[in-house]
Amino acid sequence: MIGIGDVERHAAAAEAIVTQLEHVVLGQRPAIRETVAALLARGHVLLEGFPGTAKTLLVRTLARVLDLQFRRIQFTPDLMPSDVTGVNMLSGHGGFEFRPGPLFGDLVLADEINRAPAKTQAALLEAMQERSVTVDGASHPLSAAFTVFATQNPIEFEGTYPLPEAELDRFLVKVALGYPDEAVEQGILARVLGGFESDEPASFGVSSVAGADGLAEMRAAVRQVRVEPALVAYITAIVRATRSTPSITLGASPRASVALLKVSQATALMEGRAFVTPDDVKALAPAVLRHRVTVAPELELEGVAADAALAAVIDRIEAPRG
Repeated sequence: MIGIGDVERHAAAAEAIVTQLEHVVLGQRPAIRETVAALLARGHVLLEGFPGTAKTLLVRTLARVLDLQFRRIQFTPDLMPSDVTGVNMLSGHGGFEFRPGPLFGDLVLADEINRAPAKTQAALLEAMQERSVTVDGASHPLSAAFTVFATQNPIEFEGTYPLPEAELDRFLVKVALGYPDEAVEQGILARVLGGFESDEPASFGVSSVAGADGLAEMRAAVRQVRVEPALVAYITAIVRATRSTPSITLGASPRASVALLKVSQATALMEGRAFVTPDDVKALAPAVLRHRVTVAPELELEGVAADAALAAVIDRIEAPRG
């Protein structure tokens, strides 16, 4: 079991990461916390938001704060799997040498993932699952910190290849980034007038909080956060309820239960606790489940989104007490 001193130390480090990110990505605290929780839970993140809502900036800044290698892949219809994973090339010595692709980074941004064809998406998602790349029968392990942050536009469908449900299920959370309010948007302009440029990391004004070793320690601490049997039953009940709710035609899989468990542990650690509470589960359930369920078509036409359907499910499941 993790000691209180270690809990406080890791919680302080997590809060420092969030604070540094908020210094650059203004007005997106819920999205930032969900992203950091997913990273600590060792999960991949699907970022959805309109153009210009700081999706790329969030990941680039996170890499800088954690002193990790950032790689960006622009997904396009002509992108081939080898463009992502790497290839074996003839070397000057007469043999073949593996040239790693952009997946061989720590934090990898898959920008507009739904613009690439299914075969390229599958190559990325296989690497996400196995945390290694196989080329010509040889396996190449990826970074221990390897995490994929995929972005997609919620309204643009022309020229896209939407991710199938089975592939969406590979993402631990789906984080929604919306437009900032007026005061925050004015703050963004003030930062630009002060010299901030989104393509110049040196202008971000952030410092490193924890490197790869620090991230590994925090991830190990997350796994030691206590989850009582009643909370396990609560998580299971929520996920199973999505499969028997009339407003939802496709419920969440058992992988969703595992994801909700892990990200709840990460949230508890970020809050400075060595145990999970029902509020941790409730807070992260939408992010974990919104991309894993499908709302009935007739309700979707009426404007009922996945979050609204999930809120109704969560409200009717009694949370454990004590």
